Amino acid sequence: MRDTLEKLRVSALGELGAAGSAAELESLRVRYLGKKGEITAILRQMGSLDAAERPAIGSLANSVRTDIENAVASRSGALDAASLADRLLRERVDVTAPGKLAAIGRRHPMSIVLDEAREIFISMGFTVAEGPEVELSLYDFDKLNIPPNHTVREWSDTFYITEDESVHLRCQTSPVQVRYMEAHRPPVRIISPGRVYRKDEADASHTPMFHQIEGLVVDRGITLGDLKGTLDALLRRLYGSDTKTRFRPHHFPFTEPSCEVDVRCATCGGAGCHVCKGEGWLELLGAGMVHPKVLAGVGIDPDEYSGFAFGVGVERMTMLRYGIDDARLLYENDLRFLRQFM
Repeated sequence: MRDTLEKLRVSALGELGAAGSAAELESLRVRYLGKKGEITAILRQMGSLDAAERPAIGSLANSVRTDIENAVASRSGALDAASLADRLLRERVDVTAPGKLAAIGRRHPMSIVLDEAREIFISMGFTVAEGPEVELSLYDFDKLNIPPNHTVREWSDTFYITEDESVHLRCQTSPVQVRYMEAHRPPVRIISPGRVYRKDEADASHTPMFHQIEGLVVDRGITLGDLKGTLDALLRRLYGSDTKTRFRPHHFPFTEPSCEVDVRCATCGGAGCHVCKGEGWLELLGAGMVHPKVLAGVGIDPDEYSGFAFGVGVERMTMLRYGIDDARLLYENDLRFLRQFM
């Protein structure tokens, strides 16, 4: 039995020292030290020994067990250290290597045009004013001289929030001018860009949610010529000095006289197409002189002051700028389309 234990020691230490993985090491540990392992099997035979031999054999068996346990622990530590070294090698990071440039997005074409228009107006002395998108009918309709029977106040045209028609998603950015004039005395020179909502069917030139830039100037001696000069300056700086515009008489409840301003269709060059509906011109904005009732309603004497106002669609400005033939492209988030703009 003594020889068997010594051979077991040599065999076990040799195999444990050569174990190449944690799984292999665990298998050897169970083989030699487990409840059904070889050490246990030898100890079960001690009952057949003489009483005088048992202490020496027992001591030898414990020595062999201890050596095997130490060998298991030593090899386990070596395997763990090797695994860690390999992982550190595989996952190493060269902190001196140049970093990779992060992919950045591009500005939306409407943002590009809106920012340029804002800077043009600011250069002409305008300031930027903002107002709520959920608006009171008092400001979006009543104070803008829009009568109760006007078509824009129908449920088919406006997104009402309350059944009494007192609160709705604003149809225009014009109520910002009323709120601003209530809080500021002339001279007034503001623009108010923002989202507006109307129940339009989506087509090549209409969407139910779109963007406007409202402009307002109020001071002594303001004329229709000032309005025309301001709008011509804006459009020529946006589209070039050869930009063709057309001012047509129109009617808006909050301006008198009123006009609509068209720009030569960039898609067809004036020949007529589906974007301009065959007219050769694309309606861009409505404008006019601020109605005396609107001025009086905010406490400004219309006999002393006059002013002009306009509302321009950012989507249509963008379509003209880049020759886009369908407004819906601006909202579809198609990266193939958006990547064309810087």
